[in-house]
Amino acid sequence: MPLSSPRSYLTLASPARAEIEVRRSRFVCDVAPATSEEAARAFVGQVRAGSRDARHHCTAYVLGPDGATLRSNDDGEPSGTAGAPMLDVLRSHGLVDVVAVVTRWFGGTLLGTGGLIRAYGDALTAALEQARLRRMERREGLVVDVGAVHGPRVENALRGHEGCDVTHTGWTADGLVLHLAVVPGTQDSLARLVASLTSGAGHVAAGPQSWVPISLHPPVGD
Repeated sequence: MPLSSPRSYLTLASPARAEIEVRRSRFVCDVAPATSEEAARAFVGQVRAGSRDARHHCTAYVLGPDGATLRSNDDGEPSGTAGAPMLDVLRSHGLVDVVAVVTRWFGGTLLGTGGLIRAYGDALTAALEQARLRRMERREGLVVDVGAVHGPRVENALRGHEGCDVTHTGWTADGLVLHLAVVPGTQDSLARLVASLTSGAGHVAAGPQSWVPISLHPPVGD
């Protein structure tokens, strides 16, 4: 599956965990949503702190709506046998803004290169099979300024308009300011709507983009 498009992406709705055993070695995978490298590192630190007796804490994360930030770490396992296959699993499922940690307790039997690659990949796949996924979609920002006399009617119309979310409102000395998150391509029609409701007195300007959740998906194993 290719990485998510710039207009939407797939991520985790909440953390998940799974455990597998391979020739007496325990592999516990923790996965979680993360929107920055700081958040990803904090999650890794949290997992490490809870399992200090383990020999390895191997990690992978994919960040950014376009999946441009890729990081992995083998944490003492032979190079390319842990973090890289974990990264491959995340990418093959089209997931971004996600961090994964596989903690290994050595069971006394060497698994070899192929065995480690399979084990780390399988542990992460098992965790994803328990995870709820969320589709996020890009929204364009608009800021609407209308006089007090028009404010309630404009707000009511915008709240009932499909593809338009009123994310914040505030009153000023001049009237009502509404911050909107709207489906790309609808800005002009919404500006015309505001103009119609205010006889041209309302003002519409571009605001910051945002990402909003639009749907939940079952675990990848369902």
